[in-house]
Amino acid sequence: MPILDSRLPLAAAPMAGGPSTIALARAVAQAGGFPFLAGGYQSPDALAEQIAQARSIGSDFGVNLFASASAEIDDDAFEAFVDEIAEEAARYDIVLSPEPVSDDDQLGDKVAMLVEMPVPVVSFTFGLPGASALRALQSVGTTVLATVTTPDEARQAVDSGVNGLVVQGSSAGGHSATFDPTHDPRPLDTAELVRRVKHEIEAPVIAAGGVDGPDAVARLLEAGAEAVSVGTLLLRTDEAGTSVAHRRALADPDFTETAITRVFTGRPARALRNGFINRHHSAQITAYPAVHHLTRSLRRAAAAEGDTDRLHLWAGTGWRSARADSAVNVIRWLAGDE
Repeated sequence: MPILDSRLPLAAAPMAGGPSTIALARAVAQAGGFPFLAGGYQSPDALAEQIAQARSIGSDFGVNLFASASAEIDDDAFEAFVDEIAEEAARYDIVLSPEPVSDDDQLGDKVAMLVEMPVPVVSFTFGLPGASALRALQSVGTTVLATVTTPDEARQAVDSGVNGLVVQGSSAGGHSATFDPTHDPRPLDTAELVRRVKHEIEAPVIAAGGVDGPDAVARLLEAGAEAVSVGTLLLRTDEAGTSVAHRRALADPDFTETAITRVFTGRPARALRNGFINRHHSAQITAYPAVHHLTRSLRRAAAAEGDTDRLHLWAGTGWRSARADSAVNVIRWLAGDE
């Protein structure tokens, strides 16, 4: 039996911070795909409300959670980075605090809520859940997935007892799921990474990263994936909660490449290369979630003002193929149903 219960071998990747919405989940399900909700950055109560709404979409769905421990912070490097980007923040009359803020995104509370209110699938990103959390979720019938970026991470995940893997290639947009945020993801075609994982480990695999059309989906399925996770190609869809500025940038020919950077959150992530990345790339500070909290007000102000020069424009390498269309049509196109 497939690890995801959907008519098509396609899943909507969880995109935290706004793009993943109930409307997007409903449209993906309508098209025959498997929707994921993004639990990252949401409070447990807000996530519970979204889950309650998702139960009406008429299909199974999943919830993604962040499972990262706060990074050990180099206080001097963090303070230097605060000073470096202070002028960027001052543009919006924002004064940055030199005191780093760290948290675990209320992971324990979210797991407890999902044990009390079970959902079909829970996936984890940035690391593995503790043994007790894993067993508790599985005990209520939930399928647990771990997102991995190397065969070694895949082995750790399977040994921990997860039911399946989301194998993320380096071409994926947004945050890398790497367990070790001090290292950039190794450049490797996602299909090749899937083949390597499948060669070494016996586990169901969902492939993610670098999807730019139906041919890419076919290659990933041929490599051994049971399903393909799609994120960037849904960012411009009618149902996504993507900001106006982000949508505009994805269609703007002035943006010519993506880059992996830590300057927005302190963890490696792929985004359209813009001025903020170029001006601060040399800092490359590893301090998640402290840098995320540090830059959040600046990024929100930039989004509100349409300032794509200072906004985190998450995008995978296939961003040029992102369509301004309904998610139903995009999923059908990727499945070859058009």
